[in-house]
Amino acid sequence: MIKLRLKRYGKKGEASYRIVAAPSTSRRDGRPLEELGFYNPRTHQTTLNAPAIVKWLQNGAQPTETVRSILRKANILEQANAAKS
Repeated sequence: MIKLRLKRYGKKGEASYRIVAAPSTSRRDGRPLEELGFYNPRTHQTTLNAPAIVKWLQNGAQPTETVRSILRKANILEQANAAKS
């Protein structure tokens, strides 16, 4: 199963995350299938590749709870649901 999840990078105590599509069996910081965005929890800055995220969601990828909340705030889940209909 493909998951949309966070991949950690940055200095200790100053983590930032990339939103990636990766197999659920791969390790957290392993090689992803595709990088889809960026999230910085300290500044709440997000950069998302919406068309690619919608494509992965339509193909059955499951977001983790944290990624789901980020996508909900950016209204990308609604775009994916509208595209399915």
